[in-house]
Amino acid sequence: MILTIIIPVFNEEKTILQILKKIEKQIYVKKQIIIVDDLSTDSSRKKINKFKFKSSNNILFHTKNNGKGSCIKTAKKYIKGDFVIIQDADLEYDPNDYKFFVNCFKKKKYMAIYGSRVLKKKRYSNVNFTSNFRIFANHLLTIFSNIINKQQLTDAHTCYKAVNAKIFKKISLKENGFSFCPELTTKLSNLNIPIFEVPINYEGRSFEEGKKIKFSDGISAIITIVKYKFFNK
Repeated sequence: MILTIIIPVFNEEKTILQILKKIEKQIYVKKQIIIVDDLSTDSSRKKINKFKFKSSNNILFHTKNNGKGSCIKTAKKYIKGDFVIIQDADLEYDPNDYKFFVNCFKKKKYMAIYGSRVLKKKRYSNVNFTSNFRIFANHLLTIFSNIINKQQLTDAHTCYKAVNAKIFKKISLKENGFSFCPELTTKLSNLNIPIFEVPINYEGRSFEEGKKIKFSDGISAIITIVKYKFFNK
């Protein structure tokens, strides 16, 4: 079994080496690492080029900054693994949690697995979002997504989305920005592919620490769900 890890990067010089080291420590699964740098203006590219990979890897560089979704679209044609997972280049999501996905893919034969930041948590305040507003917004967006897509997710907008590679490559992705996330969830719904969830660790970061997603991205998520459910399947 090979796990393909797609890492979109934009100005993550403070964390990119740490996340790559954490990924390489996951020795229980064979890995393919695909990094797509979205025209970083800091030292991210230099650090990526100097990193000594142990796993199979593809390092790709955009000549124009187009967004997270564009990075994932660029990476699609290079996927060689059996399953694909999206990994942000910061330290919000912990690669040590890959084991939950790998075990489920091996034992349960699921086609799509999401890592939930709130599943099996006693209280929302335990999930390390950086503000109560982010908790509330994520909850409302998940409810909206569930109603439209007829799903029962607890965290529809998590970064950790893992999908069978054959299915992932067949899905025609259109969105360039953060709307990739609701687009994928909606298109999995359209294909009647159930999404299983596993609990994950999460350490949210603030705008001062480099968080890029904004309130407007929440509005875009709603528009994206409606668009791909009813108008552009």
